[in-house]
Amino acid sequence: MNFYTTLSSARRALLAGAFAIAGVTLLQGCFPVLAVGIGASALIAADRRTSGTYVDDESIEWKVSDLIRKHFGTINHVNVTSYNRSVLLTGEVQNESVSAEMQRLAGTVQNVRGVANELVVAPPSTLTSRSGDSAISTNVKSRFLTSKDFSANHIKIVTEAGTVFLLGIVTRAEGDAAAEIARTSKGVKRVVKVFEYIGETEAQAVDARVNNTSGEPSTNGSPPEAP
Repeated sequence: MNFYTTLSSARRALLAGAFAIAGVTLLQGCFPVLAVGIGASALIAADRRTSGTYVDDESIEWKVSDLIRKHFGTINHVNVTSYNRSVLLTGEVQNESVSAEMQRLAGTVQNVRGVANELVVAPPSTLTSRSGDSAISTNVKSRFLTSKDFSANHIKIVTEAGTVFLLGIVTRAEGDAAAEIARTSKGVKRVVKVFEYIGETEAQAVDARVNNTSGEPSTNGSPPEAP
């Protein structure tokens, strides 16, 4: 039975409860829950975030995007990414004042712990540019899958104008290994690490907890190291 595609009954029940709550919220018009199903469950199962935090991040992304759209319309091109309740803003905006206000608005959303503002003052990117960014993200992710130094499931990739932003809960060694792969990938101009760092011992404890709740044995047999 594969850890990355199977949930234990305990974790499945937890996820079902979390998404049931999210579904009620959707009916009330608060935020859409789009990633429900076996694929989403497998992603959550392999994630170092808790199930509740995973759902919170989906909610935060929608709420921040909605706030920005209500205040500024669609004249700016802004991507909102939330990981472990920390928000990353990327894209192109009209001026620095708009950038600062978007950052402020993001910080007002419930459960947001912090905001990394990587917005640039520039015309909105073209569809061709965005397509190229998607290709870069796909390529970097595929290269992550072959790495023995970290799990690709622990790192989220956002690419904007050739700059790759890496988010996740990782050790310093994992973060450095991921950044090196991204840096040497085709089309990448720059790599920005937006990681939340934990020590080796803590990482192994978190992975053990995730493995236990998934009903599968740990896939990492290495002994813990000091942070």
